[in-house]
Amino acid sequence: MFSRLKTLAIAASATADENAGLTESLVNSIVGMLGGIPSELIVFIISLFPILECRGGMIAASLLGVDYWLAAIISVVGNLLPIPFIFLFIEKIFNLLKKTKRLGKLVTKIENKAMSKSEKVTKYKRWGLLLFVGIPLPGTGAWTGALIAVLLKLNLKDSVISILLGVVLALAIMSFITYGIPWILINWDNFNITIFFRCYNG
Repeated sequence: MFSRLKTLAIAASATADENAGLTESLVNSIVGMLGGIPSELIVFIISLFPILECRGGMIAASLLGVDYWLAAIISVVGNLLPIPFIFLFIEKIFNLLKKTKRLGKLVTKIENKAMSKSEKVTKYKRWGLLLFVGIPLPGTGAWTGALIAVLLKLNLKDSVISILLGVVLALAIMSFITYGIPWILINWDNFNITIFFRCYNG
């Protein structure tokens, strides 16, 4: 099972950078609309959004020049803040909305869309949920992961732990993409010079 999970993680990670580019265009639009308010608040608001979540928050933070550690904390807090409400109330809210004609169809559509992405979660349970939340691909994330966990009636404790670790994994991946790669590119010449002198002196 773990070898299959490893294969899934590697394949998903390979496309994470490409999907981060798609998210960046959406983040840029939101940053433009929220111009004039503190950068940290923009990062927090974006992290609250489904789809964008932590990944969008880190992209926004990088674009706005927010300090990395502050950006990481804000993005994770913003991403996790709605999750308890999903576990506690989403099923009751959905059942209530299903009693109305128009909103009932919308709720059914949302549930079907979430369940269409639940194959790995159904198969691998908490490990599948962790990777589903952690690998930044379109349609994945803590919001959808929590909804799938509720719909599948997975163990609450295991689901919460998996989502928490998944958000941490998403943070690690997005940290490398948004802060790590730019830092390496900026300091690349310094690396080459340091290596040269070490080899020369050695």
